[in-house]
Amino acid sequence: MEKNLQILLKEFLEYLEIEKGRSLLTVRNYDFYLRRFLNWAKINEPEKIISEMIRKYHLALAREKNKRGGNLSMATQNYHLIAVRMFLKYLISRDIKTLDPSKVDLAKTPERQISYLEGSDLENFLTAPIQTEEKDLIKLRDKAILELFFSTGLRVSELCNLKKEDINLEKDEFSVKGKGNKWRVVFLSNQAKYWLKKYLEIRTDLNPYLFVRQDRARVEEDKPITPRSVERMVKKYAKLAGITKKIVPHSLRHSFGTDLLLNGADLRAVQELLGHKSITTTQIYTHVTDQHLREVYQAFHGRRRK
Repeated sequence: MEKNLQILLKEFLEYLEIEKGRSLLTVRNYDFYLRRFLNWAKINEPEKIISEMIRKYHLALAREKNKRGGNLSMATQNYHLIAVRMFLKYLISRDIKTLDPSKVDLAKTPERQISYLEGSDLENFLTAPIQTEEKDLIKLRDKAILELFFSTGLRVSELCNLKKEDINLEKDEFSVKGKGNKWRVVFLSNQAKYWLKKYLEIRTDLNPYLFVRQDRARVEEDKPITPRSVERMVKKYAKLAGITKKIVPHSLRHSFGTDLLLNGADLRAVQELLGHKSITTTQIYTHVTDQHLREVYQAFHGRRRK
């Protein structure tokens, strides 16, 4: 007896979780996107998924309104289509007759812009926590967070999930679990080690996490600082440093990657250090370095000519 799409979807989600090792959040996202597609398509048989249906679904996504009354972004449309494509690829791998996944075209997205800090903006931002009137515990925690971000290029979720036992301050490196439960090695600068040590020296709580909430009457037991708290913190110090452009935790990750490339690092090495699955993702930084080369060219080429 042939299985219907609802059963196949359930098996696909189990496959993502168990065999591919995807996080529960990723599995929930695929569940949302694919149920949305199936509810729109109103079909039960995989062979009924055809190119014309995908075209009409893409059109429906393009006309969909978000909560603010605007259209769904190209990126959001693509999240839906990528989920469909992955599901079709899974079905094909099981010899189930359905649409060729390559027939699902994605929306053309505008060139991705990255936000990063360098020069005096970076220095002012990194020193901002020490110049506040906060209590020492908060000053040192926030300074250690910013230095660790710039030293390692960690994602905000990776940083928040770190435990004290994950880092040995006698060494210059440690391992972190990133997207897809993949491990990579990151390195500690002397500044990051120095400020982490100072912060941990004045911690008196027994919370196992490396960074915790310190702005309440007592530290919450066995809970880390939240990504939202880190986002607010970064925004606060960007403002104190006089930085007018929007800065978020990911901007420090961009600053890390940009700094490496501007100083001559190999693109493949930066890919590994950032934990990018594809080098295509890392290549967004080359636009920044191309701009830097343009500035060098304009400043120094042909200066002796009239």
